[in-house]
Formats: sequence, C-alpha cells, structure tokens
Amino acid sequence: MPMSLADCNSLALRKAARYLGATYDRALSPVGLGARQFSILQMLHSHGEATITVLADMIAMDRTTMASNLKPLTREGLVTVTTSAADRRARVAAITPEGELRYQEALPLWRGVQAQFEERFGSREAAQLRASLEDVLHAGFEPWAE
Repeated sequence: MPMSLADCNSLALRKAARYLGATYDRALSPVGLGARQFSILQMLHSHGEATITVLADMIAMDRTTMASNLKPLTREGLVTVTTSAADRRARVAAITPEGELRYQEALPLWRGVQAQFEERFGSREAAQLRASLEDVLHAGFEPWAE
C-alpha cells in the first residue's frame, strides 16, 4: 500500500513540536525566554558546565546549532562560553548567576504549562509520549554524523 503525506512521521512530529513549542514559548515569554533557551538553562542548571558538544548531545541537537543557540544567552549574560582548560579546542558552557535567577523565575511558568499539558492530554498519555519520543532517539539514525 503506497504511503501518503498523512503517513509522514517527520511531518507529524514537526507539527506537534511546533504546536507544543509555541505553547511553551508563550508561557515562558514573561521572563524573556523561549522553550529552547529554557531547555539549555535547565540542562546547565542540572548538569553543571558542559562542552558545547556534550550539551548538544543532551538536547539532541547538532553542535553548530547549539553554538548558535548559546549566543543570545551569552549576550544576555545568562550563560558563559569559555575555552576548556583540559582541551583548548573545546568550548565549555556554564550558567551564570543571572542565568540561574532567570531559570528560577521561569521554572514556575514551565511547571504551569507542563501541568496544563498533562491535564489536557492526560498524565499517562504524556508519559507514554515522552517514552516513545525517547525511543525515537535510539532508532539507529545518525543525523549529525560527520
């Protein structure tokens, strides 16, 4: 049976990601953050400093895109990016005290939209969705292989 555009996994995922991403962007806008910026601050808050490559891997993003996403955060003084002492070729990102404050301001907004999504979509369904999406990351593709 021939597949149609309605069967496109990529399109379905992108539509849902844009929809949900815009919902989180809107919720976080009062503190001047978007969902992607919040995710970066969340990772740095939770894991401490990380090389750009490691941070990109944690968020499932290519290194170049991560470097671009860090630029506005560094301009705002929320993140620092410095040369690694261990490897002069590597760049290390870290959350600043101002970034930590902004993250803490954003956290209740994120929790609110998170709870709203789970209420509307269903807690069990949301957990299943996260598990399925995590499984996608282990499907064997290498989108950023060089």
